[in-house]
Amino acid sequence: MQAIGLSSYGGPEVLRVVDLPEPHAGPGEVRLRVRAAGVNPADVMLRDGSLAEWYRDAEPPFVPGMDVAGTIDEIAGDVEPASGQSVSLGMEVVGIVDNHGRHGGYSEYVVLPAESVTRKPAGATFPQAAAFLMNALTARCALDALGLTPGATLVVTGAAGAVGGYTVQLAASEGLRVIAVASEGDGELLRSYGAEAVVPRGDAAAQYVLDLAPTGVDAVVDTAMLHDRIAPAVRDDGQLAAFRFWDGSPGRGITVHPVNVRTRATDNAAITRLREQVESGLLTPRVAATLPAAQAAQAHRMVEEGGLRGRVVLTFPPALGGGSR
Repeated sequence: MQAIGLSSYGGPEVLRVVDLPEPHAGPGEVRLRVRAAGVNPADVMLRDGSLAEWYRDAEPPFVPGMDVAGTIDEIAGDVEPASGQSVSLGMEVVGIVDNHGRHGGYSEYVVLPAESVTRKPAGATFPQAAAFLMNALTARCALDALGLTPGATLVVTGAAGAVGGYTVQLAASEGLRVIAVASEGDGELLRSYGAEAVVPRGDAAAQYVLDLAPTGVDAVVDTAMLHDRIAPAVRDDGQLAAFRFWDGSPGRGITVHPVNVRTRATDNAAITRLREQVESGLLTPRVAATLPAAQAAQAHRMVEEGGLRGRVVLTFPPALGGGSR
């Protein structure tokens, strides 16, 4: 099969079309013919070498991609219905890829545990389906780690981003009072998601929050990785959900919860529930752009330039073609 991979770390130009052995479903697994793959910040971190230590013992080329949508074309004989939902050949599904080494979503075919897939949301296109799962599941991880009760006050930084937006929607639906940190132009969108207030992003964000909640908020989901700059907005003995390996200690009894979506990659109940919430309209997949997989380098450039409101998605024709090998 063909995939998009890299043999050395660097800028977007290191991404190439590569030939790899065609994978097949092993025990407990299904194989997807990939139709679309989301481009996430984690993919950029793999490409630029930020995850080099984790990949130290892996054999290149390395294939990025954690969000996929496609069609099941192979099922292991021992696969049992996941959470009462049977899987079948030809089923259109969305899945999360716990990628490593040559195993990644930027591939014509990808093998996944059956628990890592669920039906494609009804009415969604393949690009829309590939744009939501990893980010929504990351938001779910953060909220579950915090364990807040209805009426608690939550700050979401980077609220207009993919993980931030899903966090706002999920938190508001569960009775939390949400203060969103975002640019002024995103205020209307975030209020439509359920945010009670929107404060400007930047170095003064914590003070803006304290103007609304003088004793501090119960927790922060810090998707913008403001870290110490937002911690002052949290009350004593509050909580902060942190991303990308932050090991800071804000003091005042504040508990920091590292968030790693890979720990939930086979949580089929959560995955299926998120799909249902897309179908109900509670969660809103956002696609910023679609590009052929052979243009993955351009997709990474768009992500690095920032300012997107939604995911860039790669689409996979019968053969990738059109790229350097």
